[in-house]
Amino acid sequence: MACRSVFVAAMLAGLLAAPMARAQGAGDPSGVWQTQAGDARVKISKCGGGICGVIVSLREPIDPATGRPQVDNKNPNPALTTRPIIGLPLFSGMRPADGGKWAGQIYNADDGGTYASSVSLAGPDTLRVEGCVGALCGGETWTRVGR
Repeated sequence: MACRSVFVAAMLAGLLAAPMARAQGAGDPSGVWQTQAGDARVKISKCGGGICGVIVSLREPIDPATGRPQVDNKNPNPALTTRPIIGLPLFSGMRPADGGKWAGQIYNADDGGTYASSVSLAGPDTLRVEGCVGALCGGETWTRVGR
């Protein structure tokens, strides 16, 4: 499914890409961000001393196989497999860290896994989202599309 590729692409793109962008400062990442592949838009807001990120739209909101809205069917918790992808929280425990970053975890709807992650502003309208699967780390750059 196209929406599922959002998070795997984030991991793989960084593994194959050139050196990662460095944050230009802590700033405020609040706003709506489009993923590098354009598959999803994520609203980031301040919450509980850190930041939260929630999927607010998908390029393909309807699953072509079912004709219904995309759901979190890769989640290992059977009670969560029917929750919609739109509205899905991506970040957990994302707190300020050194170097103008926020560190915590990111949920990957492609495989239902949660991974160590960091988020940093690379410019006023550019956000670097990085994650690690074991010792392999990668990421992608998101673009601000709204405040």
